[in-house]
Amino acid sequence: MQDTRTPLSTWFWGAYLMTTQTPGISSTQFQRQLGLSSRQTSFTLLHKLRSCMVRPDRDKIGTEWPVEIDECYVGGVTRGEGSGVHHMSMVIGAVEVCTKKPQKDDAEGKKVKNTRKNGKPKAEKIETYAGRLRLQVIPDHCMDILTAFVKENIAPKATVLSDGWQGYNELPDLGYKHKPLVLGGDSKKADEHLPMIHRAFSNLKTWILGTHHGRVEPQHLQAYLNEYVFRFNRRFHPMTGFNSILGLAVKSVSPTYEELYSGVWKHPGGCPNIDFS
Repeated sequence: MQDTRTPLSTWFWGAYLMTTQTPGISSTQFQRQLGLSSRQTSFTLLHKLRSCMVRPDRDKIGTEWPVEIDECYVGGVTRGEGSGVHHMSMVIGAVEVCTKKPQKDDAEGKKVKNTRKNGKPKAEKIETYAGRLRLQVIPDHCMDILTAFVKENIAPKATVLSDGWQGYNELPDLGYKHKPLVLGGDSKKADEHLPMIHRAFSNLKTWILGTHHGRVEPQHLQAYLNEYVFRFNRRFHPMTGFNSILGLAVKSVSPTYEELYSGVWKHPGGCPNIDFS
């Protein structure tokens, strides 16, 4: 925000809209909501805010819970360039699988005994939900790239669930408790073994297609992933996102419009093996 010509009130409103709205906001909507003079201004302001959405010292996930990991393609299918040709980007994701037992209290707040009429205990249903998420654009799914992502984002000795791709074969040697499963294109197996990360991928694609109409350039995709992860990890306490981004903005260096379009700017949390310049 230093040396900015944009009023401080616009920055605050922009940060509030971006962090508290579940579907986020496109640059066109942003321009209209804040009464900005051009789309270039709204585009740059949004990316300056996105550059503050990754804590430099953020914790690794998987310290308490198992982690699901997988890859997917993000982007639109190209038409008129031949069968099988596309310009989609590969994204790797990892998410914690947290568990909770439902609390059963009576009207007075006392815990109800979990028993049937015959006195035998009922089988307690354990609910699972997605914990913290990490996403990164990667050039391919070779072993070096996948291993580097795991080491950077997942805590040592964590339990890691993946498909049977050989790129993850090195994880046991690094101290991780690896639980692979060969899916063989079976969607039922995939839903049972990796339900959380696939749900995160599905919601990510829906968000990009809905809010941004699928128009996300590969060189900026990491910034959109950072925005998605930022709100996803704070979805139970959305108002904390507004406070977090203001605190991070004070310590962060943001890109200029020229740096964004030239590809010189490296979005935080990105893979060092990708060069868009």
